[in-house]
Amino acid sequence: MRYRVYWEDTDAGGVVYHARYLHFFERARSDWLLNLGFPQVELRNRVNRLFAVSRMDTHFVSPARLEDELEVSVAVEALRAASVHFAQTMHRVGDGQLLATAQVRAVCLKADDFRPARAPAELVQAIKNFQQEQGQ
Repeated sequence: MRYRVYWEDTDAGGVVYHARYLHFFERARSDWLLNLGFPQVELRNRVNRLFAVSRMDTHFVSPARLEDELEVSVAVEALRAASVHFAQTMHRVGDGQLLATAQVRAVCLKADDFRPARAPAELVQAIKNFQQEQGQ
């Protein structure tokens, strides 16, 4: 997924503020789900499921700056009945510089009471298909 860095993403020095990296990683995972055919609103309303990040380990490698175009990847490291473990990277488009990495654990919850729940079977299958396509 590609995203542009805007003023709102930066600190006074024109460098992306550290917390904003999490926004880009989150946006990529949300867009990834949407591209798989599972909009989050539909998951919540139709099958009473949502995902919440329960753990994230982020490594900042090099600064992203105002007007940089970023490429943020989403790879599935592990798929469990009620969680997905992602490995994500962020590179600057143009020079390919690695900017940040993230290891993310997202848990599947019932939307109405926030209790852990199995991910819908059709989503699990779509993720498995994605993994096969990506050679994961």
